Amino acid sequence: MYFCTLYHAIMIDHLVSIITPLYNGERFVGETIESVLAQTYPHWEMLIIDDGSTDNSPQIAEQYAAKDTRIKVLHQANAGSATARNNGIRHAQGRYIALLDADDLWEPIFLEEQLKLLQNTVGALLVCAAHKRIDEQGNECLSPFVAPPEAHYTDLLKTCSITCLTGLYDTKAFGKMYLREELVSLRDDYVYWLDIIHKVNVVYANPKILGSYRIIRNSVSRNKHKVIIPQFKVYYKCEHLGFWRSLYYTICWAWNGYKKYRK
Repeated sequence: MYFCTLYHAIMIDHLVSIITPLYNGERFVGETIESVLAQTYPHWEMLIIDDGSTDNSPQIAEQYAAKDTRIKVLHQANAGSATARNNGIRHAQGRYIALLDADDLWEPIFLEEQLKLLQNTVGALLVCAAHKRIDEQGNECLSPFVAPPEAHYTDLLKTCSITCLTGLYDTKAFGKMYLREELVSLRDDYVYWLDIIHKVNVVYANPKILGSYRIIRNSVSRNKHKVIIPQFKVYYKCEHLGFWRSLYYTICWAWNGYKKYRK
């Protein structure tokens, strides 16, 4: 019994829990899952949370789960990505938490390289990486995004260098962190990284290109005009920065976003 418990604890200490919210993602979810199955690092579980999809995407995910026990599919009524991600995090068994959306992709060495960065950087608890930017057909449509080697809280206020698909959080020091469900599906991942950075102080970036972020035409998050008021509310209501500081950081965010997506 003791050795079984010890073995289980060791396995959990090496396990990465991949959290993937899924809503009507039948076009891309299979490719996303394939990119996880191709990982050179084998100790992972993938929790796919079907957020009340009305297309065939849950069935696609279930087919993969039937072939590989590391993949688990959870179902919930439609409630938004924050609730779906929290559902996955609650069920996660791993020490490490990764957020991977159902239309993004990892390079085969993603987990291996990110864990190596965590383990080889003194005090590191949160890492991200460079990534390609692809269109709906999988073609590169912008130059790769390369995050700065280090970023602190005020850096993330000006522009978020942690793209959701490349963030990897080590829960050992501060435990699981959850998203704010009142944000539903808008800016929830950004506030999640801000909440974590309050705890860990710094995020370290891998300069290697380790994933592909898919830019979906007409998506809400892509439309800066629709996101600008929610972005201001993040500073004003979530971070309690006051009106003028919130306005300042909103302007910084808008300018940096313009530069980020013009090349």
